[in-house]
Amino acid sequence: QVQLVESGGGVVQAGGSLRLSCQGPAGTFASYGMGWFRQAPGKERELLAGISRNADSTYYADSVKGRFTISRNNAKNTVSLQMNGLTPDDTAVYYCAAQLWDRYLYDGSRYNMWGQGTQVTVSS
Repeated sequence: QVQLVESGGGVVQAGGSLRLSCQGPAGTFASYGMGWFRQAPGKERELLAGISRNADSTYYADSVKGRFTISRNNAKNTVSLQMNGLTPDDTAVYYCAAQLWDRYLYDGSRYNMWGQGTQVTVSS
């Protein structure tokens, strides 16, 4: 089981920014495609962004395209999500996740390793 630990959540005002980070396992992190999801109360978990093993390919959901940026640093075993222009609709628990493939970044069902989540609350 891959251990993923998110950090960086908190409370921010509408229009503000947050940067989430996820620490992955040393030694094997670079072998995983990585993604960020969120789940708001009463809603299904939503895939937001994905990044390939060597960061040469990314995917973004329409809901965050142009506002969120996913990146990774394989030397530090981290994947990050820079979130700008936040609105109250972005309030959710945010999860990082890993998959064994590179070509299915857009497919939420391919991610099968999860962090515990970090809460993001955007106040109006």
